Amino acid sequence: MPPLVSVVMITYGQENYIRKAVESILMQKCDFAVEFVLANDCSPDGTHHVIEDIIKNHPNGSWIKYFRHEHNLGMMSNFIFALKQCSGSYIAMCEGDDYWTDPLKLQKQVSFLDANPEYVLCFHQVDLLNLNGDIVDDFITKVPEDYETIETLASLGNYIHTPSVVFRNIIRKFPFEFELSPIGDYFLYLMLAEHGKLKFLQEKMAVYRHGVGVFSSTSEIAITKNNLKLFTCLLSYLNNEETKKIILKRHFKILSYLEESIHNNYSNSFVSNHSFFRFLKIIRSDYKSPKKIARTILNNLLKR
Repeated sequence: MPPLVSVVMITYGQENYIRKAVESILMQKCDFAVEFVLANDCSPDGTHHVIEDIIKNHPNGSWIKYFRHEHNLGMMSNFIFALKQCSGSYIAMCEGDDYWTDPLKLQKQVSFLDANPEYVLCFHQVDLLNLNGDIVDDFITKVPEDYETIETLASLGNYIHTPSVVFRNIIRKFPFEFELSPIGDYFLYLMLAEHGKLKFLQEKMAVYRHGVGVFSSTSEIAITKNNLKLFTCLLSYLNNEETKKIILKRHFKILSYLEESIHNNYSNSFVSNHSFFRFLKIIRSDYKSPKKIARTILNNLLKR
């Protein structure tokens, strides 16, 4: 029986999380066939061995179409590679460090999309798993009342958690801007929202690990830079004038924020450079007397 749903999971270096993620997919109970596209982006740890063990020993291990790249492709290239392997009418997503909690999750979301052709994507509430092991309500996203449209998604940003998403497999060619974007999920949701409405289910059916993702340890400036790249790629891709206006407005807002952030966070660094050069002058003049250098630097620090 050909699969109705393809589940996409990309992974890299998630040895400690991948088993729970994979087994949460394999516990699904559905009245349709499922294929599970699992793309390992040349993980340097034991992720591969965990996956091999599951494929060999789990009763539903045969669902898995496993790909292990010999060289690291990068997140977006691996994501697009995995999407292209999907043959189902619907695609569900779960990253290798998140997991599903409801064995009927796929059945519920696919049943909704089957009965409501005007909707292109279905998502739901999630719990968050903090680094200390506590599971808490979602404090990252807030789904607005008028969440269904592309205008709202473009205006308010991403309010959709990746492990909650099931969407129609309707994108036949991924634009080059998608591969260049540093953020894939939000770009994908906007592409899909061009073709229909978004549906939010109130049920909690997945867990998102907070604080372990790619951007969790990234600096504020780096996050801002990635957002600027994302908006630039979206502006290049989008054709709808109204949606472009919304994204362009956010692009300008991010630029202003970046300018303010640099001023607030690094203005003191520019001053400290003067200290650095004073210290450098001391070292150059007294390089044969390390104790004297240390005393001089210490005295300077105590005066600040």
